[in-house]
Amino acid sequence: MSKSTPKRSITHGSFTIERVFPGATPARVFEAFASPDVKARWFHGPDEWAQTAPTMEFRPGGRETRGGGAPGGVQHRFNCQYYDIVDGERIVYAYEMHLGDVRISVSLATIELAPVAGGGTQLTMTEHGAFLDGYDDAGSRERGTHGLLDGLGAFLGR
Repeated sequence: MSKSTPKRSITHGSFTIERVFPGATPARVFEAFASPDVKARWFHGPDEWAQTAPTMEFRPGGRETRGGGAPGGVQHRFNCQYYDIVDGERIVYAYEMHLGDVRISVSLATIELAPVAGGGTQLTMTEHGAFLDGYDDAGSRERGTHGLLDGLGAFLGR
């Protein structure tokens, strides 16, 4: 291995996040993931980031891309493929994250939705990730996912 070759590594990690969204039906929460226009309102990086134009084909075999970053900084990119979708109940997809041209992780994610007594929806999100070359890890990905779900909760609460 030469000095210019980066040290290669891989770590594996999994996490599950459960959230209840009071007053939001499973159909409404599902739409927040399924509709490109609705998803763009909450699934994004920090407000100060420049966002790239997303693409989204929400169907089994369909793909989604999103990206952004601080002006003049490294761009983050999310590339996803959907594998299983059950309307109002379940979404299964695999995705890779990039920093600039560097792939930093590959993950399998599931989103499960269920009605809760008294109204609302329980969302259970599980992710299994392969984190590459020390750029990311399951803990930081879980924190980032909590942030996205906070944005979803704020959107649904409006």
